[in-house]
Amino acid sequence: MPQRAATIVGGGIGGLAAAIALHRRGWRVEVLERAQEFTEIGAGISLWPNALHALESLGLSDTIRALGAVEAAGGVRDGRGRWLSRTDNAELARRFGHPLLVLHRADLLRALTEALPADSLRPGSEVSAVHDDGHRVVVEHRGGESRADLVVGADGLRSAVRRALWPDAAGPRYAGYTAWRMVTEPLAEPPAEGAATWGRGERFGYTALPGGRMYCFATASLPAGTAFDSAEYTELLRRFGSWPDPVPALLAAVPADAVLRHDLYDLPPLPTFVRGRVTLLGDAAHAMTPNLGQGACQALEDAVTLAHCLDSTPDVTAALRSYDLLRRPRTQAVTRRSARLGAVGQLAWPPAVWLRDTAARLTPTRATLRSMTPVLGWTAPGAGPTVTRSGTR
Repeated sequence: MPQRAATIVGGGIGGLAAAIALHRRGWRVEVLERAQEFTEIGAGISLWPNALHALESLGLSDTIRALGAVEAAGGVRDGRGRWLSRTDNAELARRFGHPLLVLHRADLLRALTEALPADSLRPGSEVSAVHDDGHRVVVEHRGGESRADLVVGADGLRSAVRRALWPDAAGPRYAGYTAWRMVTEPLAEPPAEGAATWGRGERFGYTALPGGRMYCFATASLPAGTAFDSAEYTELLRRFGSWPDPVPALLAAVPADAVLRHDLYDLPPLPTFVRGRVTLLGDAAHAMTPNLGQGACQALEDAVTLAHCLDSTPDVTAALRSYDLLRRPRTQAVTRRSARLGAVGQLAWPPAVWLRDTAARLTPTRATLRSMTPVLGWTAPGAGPTVTRSGTR
């Protein structure tokens, strides 16, 4: 059988993972990236056990784990700094086969690009059109034209592939709050545990990165597109500078020019991720809020599942239908769950905040871990089960 060709539109985490999965199965792949280089402007990223299972199936879990940090524990605190819930990372690993790993997004992206042939990476290739000519799928881009047996739209929240082939689909919807992300300079004594602190209409979280640095994030309920008179760092100090320790010390260790802010969006559910020999993957298919830390994790699951489905049959359209049946219900359920958690975390009315915090404090850790099983208990297609009813392997 002649070598099959795949064009991946989008050089982010999901697109690169899909390219790796297909390349290792003998496909000729090219990755079209709009930007002039394959890089990530970002901060930290959490890879939960399900993502590490996906990376394991790509042969990259050891490489990625060497780049990250594993915290002993983490949890949720209230606005006065009191613990509402805590999770032991060792127990997480025991139940789901891997711990929670945190690393810098740029390090993850670099490891993924290095797993591909250099000539398969095509930066500066913004896509202008996608259509099927009856023989192959044609992708028109700044560098010319590509013809492939399969096209994967992994080009993010405002996907050009989705706009081209799903023109009537609803656009991204604003979650109601904005987010800041930042990485501290190395700390002499970084916090031993990570935490997300829930306030009133605001949250502040932190978790460890290698080298004594901390990845921090914050949210605030604001109208979309809100601009401040002051710099983002100044606004962060105004909102969070007097929060319970260690938040002030963490903010003091953040370079003032290294704060990123983005309004948060997700995608309304699509009726299908597939159009003929074209499929969507990652944020292009199911962009979600970051409340569960599952955006990249679900994209990695997508990539592994897509390759598995294409292994099962030489008929690309049939394989993509299987992929859609496997991925769409799961990712849309995770999107809904993340949105619900965000709504709870952003509560601002004092009685509702009190009820939320009380419920969190009274929920046993075992019940919290059990509730995470539908998300974290995923294993790659063809792999054995990771979780039993008791939480053991």
